[in-house]
Amino acid sequence: MNWNIITDSSCDLLPSTSPDGRIRLTSVPFTIRIGERDFVDDEHLDTMEMLYAMEQEHSAGHTSCPTPDAWLAQFEQADCAIAITISSQLSGSMNSALAARDMALEKNPDKKIVILDSLSTGPEVLLCVKEIERLIRHGLSFDDIAAHVQRFSAETKIPLCRSPRLINLIKNGRIHRLTGMLAKALGIWGIGSGSDEGKIAFESKARGAKKVVQTLVSTMKEHGFIGGNVAISHCDNLALAQTLKNSILDIWENTSIEILPTRGLCSYYAERGGLIVSY
Repeated sequence: MNWNIITDSSCDLLPSTSPDGRIRLTSVPFTIRIGERDFVDDEHLDTMEMLYAMEQEHSAGHTSCPTPDAWLAQFEQADCAIAITISSQLSGSMNSALAARDMALEKNPDKKIVILDSLSTGPEVLLCVKEIERLIRHGLSFDDIAAHVQRFSAETKIPLCRSPRLINLIKNGRIHRLTGMLAKALGIWGIGSGSDEGKIAFESKARGAKKVVQTLVSTMKEHGFIGGNVAISHCDNLALAQTLKNSILDIWENTSIEILPTRGLCSYYAERGGLIVSY
């Protein structure tokens, strides 16, 4: 039996295949529109080029979720398909995946397909993928894995730190340009988190990178974190991600931390310098 774990490109993992060929991780891309250019968020995207284009463009950009056909093509590649989408409160990716599942089952009613709403994005999806891989290797059934990962996703947390640049918020008119310029000059970061309903809300501010790290660690303590798995996605800010990692390990030595760069979609929203953390 072969498995295909499918995410949209809100997950910062790139496609891969296990050494024995039994487990594939695949991705269906968002498209990011910057000015007159479309950036397809696949493994060939030059994220730095996209960020530069975004920073130079005067008008607001927008994103388009994967099509049902993109999901369908992946559902047809394996006996067992487990799809994880960005929060359905943030995008129509979930609806596209559901439509594709119906088409796939119409062609092959015996195919096993489950679609999970992560109620999140970025590194939280990564942690779900790693958990699915672990359960597959332990020989759990398809139905047991689906049920377990749904509970696992509900227990994970995701703080997001938006860099002081605030480019998209200014262009979209969500904050005044002068306010954005002041935040950038003072180095003020927006710090938010994902709700149980799958929405992202910015709830506090921190001035300077040192305060950002302190705030994130304090948030982890408030959530009752006692060690385990942590994923940190960074948008062109490996140094801050590494500082956060070291601060976490200073307190919780029994922690496994994975750092990886954001792909296109998370880069678009976090902006250059931003961090997304899940645990």
